[in-house]
Amino acid sequence: MSRVNPVRIPPHFVAEVDEGGLGAVDAVAVSERKTNLWLDAWRDLRRNWMFWISMAIIVVIVFTALFPTVITQVPPNDGCALSKSNALPEPGHPLGFTMQGCDILARIVHGTSTSLSVGLIVTALVVFIGVVIGSFAGYFGGWIDSVLMRLGDIFFAIPYVLAAVVVMSMFLAHRNVFVISLAIGFFVWPATARILRAEILRVKRMEYVLASEALGASRLKTMITHILPNSVTPVIVLSTVGLAAAITAEATLSFLGVGLPTSDIMSWGNDISQAQYNLRENPMPLIYPSIALSVTVLAFIMLGETVREALDPKARATR
Repeated sequence: MSRVNPVRIPPHFVAEVDEGGLGAVDAVAVSERKTNLWLDAWRDLRRNWMFWISMAIIVVIVFTALFPTVITQVPPNDGCALSKSNALPEPGHPLGFTMQGCDILARIVHGTSTSLSVGLIVTALVVFIGVVIGSFAGYFGGWIDSVLMRLGDIFFAIPYVLAAVVVMSMFLAHRNVFVISLAIGFFVWPATARILRAEILRVKRMEYVLASEALGASRLKTMITHILPNSVTPVIVLSTVGLAAAITAEATLSFLGVGLPTSDIMSWGNDISQAQYNLRENPMPLIYPSIALSVTVLAFIMLGETVREALDPKARATR
């Protein structure tokens, strides 16, 4: 009988599969960090030195406006004495005195709240009018768009400083922070409305807007819940810069003598106007409020510029 040789099968080894390590050839590492427009903007802002400098200055300005007595205990008007006219700095009065014998530091500190109040009120008024008109014109279109934009063209053609001079001249007996804020803000809203309208014209063609309308949501609800939140970015940037422009406009009107009254309300524009007549003998009463005005306006402009760069994807891509 013949013997059959058995077939020898070589051993076969199979490597263990490492699905979580180097063996996972097809694994893709996906970042779990949340991201959206505002988070990306904040990450960009906190790396910008200009943002922190502007915010530090603004914090000091806001603190000075809210708590003026922490910085100086001297009343801005009650302590005026002609015997100290153009006097040099002394203990308790580090910036000296004006031609009327008033403490320069006290007037600057108490004038901070006036300038900041006017800027905030004007900005709120401009944003409200501009958002209402711009959103209705951009979303509904048709004759509504035509009427609202022609109304904006009328106001846009009027120089707002000249219009504010006329309005304040009509209300000389009732000049206060609210009147001058209305006189400025009522004529500067067309720029905000135009910018928002252009952004809404872009956003309303997005898929989520069409989906909201297809699900039966009203046009007003769609505009408020979907379109406006995705269109207000340019308005935020413009409002930051517009606040600085409002502060400058208030100082200009007060300098021209049609702004806030000199006897009741502190204003940097009034101080600059009164100090110009004594510029050769004592320039410091003009220089100090001018510096305060310039630093405040520069801080808000710097903040607006950094916010614009942070919210603009194209600006981030070029850096």
